[in-house]
Amino acid sequence: MVREQLLARGIQDERVEEAFLKVPRHLFVPENSRKDAYADFPVPIGEAQTISQPYMVALMTQLLELKGHERVLEIGTGSGYQAAILAELVKQVYSIERIAGLAQKAELLLRELGYRNISVAAGDGTLGMPEEAPFDAVIITAAAPQIPAPLVAQLKDSGRLVAPLGQEQASQVLTLCRKQGTRLESRSICGCVFVPLRGAYGWKDA
Repeated sequence: MVREQLLARGIQDERVEEAFLKVPRHLFVPENSRKDAYADFPVPIGEAQTISQPYMVALMTQLLELKGHERVLEIGTGSGYQAAILAELVKQVYSIERIAGLAQKAELLLRELGYRNISVAAGDGTLGMPEEAPFDAVIITAAAPQIPAPLVAQLKDSGRLVAPLGQEQASQVLTLCRKQGTRLESRSICGCVFVPLRGAYGWKDA
């Protein structure tokens, strides 16, 4: 997976590569999907959610340019895989999942694997976690119509934020943002497809 899906596509951050070699991805997918755990596509995890394609997880992580001292906010815990990758790279990960059942399952697995620098909460991720702000970086793992204002407010000056932006039922554009004072500078990275971000500052429930 690391050689053929990450290195071959330009993932160059050695720390990211090492994190992928450490985290057992197959434990984050349902047992009946274990054969697809390291495949080059997203895998369903229940509740109409997915564990993202390995390359997309690596790309989003690499874009944050993590050094090791950071406190990172993740919106959309899902299976917990992205949180585990981040936990190998930073001081503390705060992760919010809208679906309580997924949050509980991910938290249990992460603790079983020995991660003590991940805090998982169930709730509306678009509101962020103001009680723990500010954050050095924010990663949104669901498609948003725009960057939720509370997440911008909770990002440190010069902090980086990565998110898929676009339509709810179509492809999106992976976007990297950097906070500069009161402005948010952004640039498009590539096309992508994610499940929609639900919440007060995301897409509304059907």
